[in-house]
Amino acid sequence: MLRLGPFAAAVARCQPAGPSLGPLCLAGSRGSFARSWLPAGNCGALSQQVRAAAGGEWVPVLKTPKGTRDHSPAQVALRDRLLSAVVSCFKRHGAAAIDTPALELREMLVGKYGEGSKLIYELQDQGGELLALRYDLTVPFARYLAMNKITNMKRYHVAKVYRRDNPATTRGRYREFYQCDFDIAGQFDPMIPDAECLKIVHEILSDLQLGDFVIKVNDRRILNGVFVVCGVPESKFIPACSTVDKLDKMPWEEVRSEMVGEKGLSPEAADRIGEYVQLHGGLDLIERLLQDPKLSQNKLAKEGLGDMKLLFEYLTLFGITEKISFDLSLARGLDYYTGVIFEAVLLQQDNEHKEELVNVGSVAGGGRYDGLVGMFDPKGRKVPCVGVSIGIERIFSILEQRLEASGEKLRTTETQVLVATPQKHLLAARLKLISELWDAGIKAEMLYKKDPKLLKQLQYCEDTGIPLAAIVGEQELADGVVKLRDVATRQEVDVPREKLIDEIRRRLEP
Repeated sequence: MLRLGPFAAAVARCQPAGPSLGPLCLAGSRGSFARSWLPAGNCGALSQQVRAAAGGEWVPVLKTPKGTRDHSPAQVALRDRLLSAVVSCFKRHGAAAIDTPALELREMLVGKYGEGSKLIYELQDQGGELLALRYDLTVPFARYLAMNKITNMKRYHVAKVYRRDNPATTRGRYREFYQCDFDIAGQFDPMIPDAECLKIVHEILSDLQLGDFVIKVNDRRILNGVFVVCGVPESKFIPACSTVDKLDKMPWEEVRSEMVGEKGLSPEAADRIGEYVQLHGGLDLIERLLQDPKLSQNKLAKEGLGDMKLLFEYLTLFGITEKISFDLSLARGLDYYTGVIFEAVLLQQDNEHKEELVNVGSVAGGGRYDGLVGMFDPKGRKVPCVGVSIGIERIFSILEQRLEASGEKLRTTETQVLVATPQKHLLAARLKLISELWDAGIKAEMLYKKDPKLLKQLQYCEDTGIPLAAIVGEQELADGVVKLRDVATRQEVDVPREKLIDEIRRRLEP
């Protein structure tokens, strides 16, 4: 394994990043630096590191890798609150949690994500296995089902995934980020599990009060049927899908230009596709397309439209159709989708909180992938699946900006009681009392000073949001009581020592 010295390593880090970097390697290989390279000009902080290394002194640049971030206690508290809301919804719908490795065999991931495959972080293990960091949680779930011969499961999974993408941190787009997935695997009657997945998205976005949203739905069979009747060769279905999926970010003229210029479709085929993929509506549009002279003759499209009609009937019973839009431009560029696909989009931010809040777009997505498990099964046995992934990082970026704009201070700890003393030489009394509280399961703290001033102890309560202070002084010790102070109202009451635990619990009851 090639090891770079401090100087060479610092020089190497000054190289400009770009597509030529290729996959990430953990072991020395042909991708390692073969010769010394000295950049022209000044690399800023990195050039200082190089000069320091040349002089024998190592001065590291303190930063996180591109597309990643640290989270402060306040940010972690906000994220935990968000994850708790999402997970409680998953549990409400009967899902069990699983976990899988962050590393997968490279062969398990490649070829499953369409154009997204080039964003996979590939690794080379010193033992010789070709590995990759997981790109999403869906493919590992399919591998898990096939490996364990599971044919029926409702699961959720919250974990980090990794994509070698261009980060856009203001929109909550990172190279390392959390995904929260809910999936239903098994052979069931059509559209019932699919409808439940859409209901889950509606519940989560409504509960989080993120503002107005719409859940776009389509079906890969309908889209493939559109391509067939428009004269697109089957070999170009997936590239055409990836281009159609850009309609929410690009005008039709640019999408058409990419179809013809980059994907090799004829101008006539592109124009015919444009007549369909710019349509959106509800049950009325489904009925209209079922009568379409060309589309109604295509078996795949007819099946997809029939299921879409059934899906809307179930969504009507759930009472959520006002937030659902049948949108033929929705394609979702992942190769493994086979049926219904959906994506939740925030229409606008709540401007009364902050004018500059950025519209982060899509905050959830998913669909049906009936063939993915079969790709991993040695005998090709299929397990139909449908699922949804909640875009936690994008939602988090909205909540974070909203919290900052409101000026609200978020508690970063769950401490319920601060044990305090008003006089000197009472550390032993504090230690004994706090031990009693901990043993009773009460979340308690004290300051790490022998003789802290009472004012400083009470100020700590106010600064950190601790609701109660248990004060024990010389008089309280003599009387066998503890002075319990409500930090918010500043009211104090003497409580007999033996009744303190019960009184604290009573006050902390919701």
